[in-house]
Amino acid sequence: MDKIIIEKLSKQEIKDREIASWPTWSKEISRFEYTYVATEECYIVEGAFTVETDEKTYHIEAGDFVTFKINLHCTWDIKSPVRKHYNFP
Repeated sequence: MDKIIIEKLSKQEIKDREIASWPTWSKEISRFEYTYVATEECYIVEGAFTVETDEKTYHIEAGDFVTFKINLHCTWDIKSPVRKHYNFP
């Protein structure tokens, strides 16, 4: 089972989930390791990056809705500055 799920949401789904009211996070071009201590959902507003896991490399960009599962250890490689809305369901 994938520890990262990438989806495309419709405008109605974005509205229904009230994503615009979620907190935002921004990060400049960089590379860093991260371990998720909780499952996170996020909607990528700007930017492009890859997330590397032991099993796979994921390519993520603006417009993607991403779920990062709890206990995921990965490396983020931000190619262009990122801004996202995030939520811990």
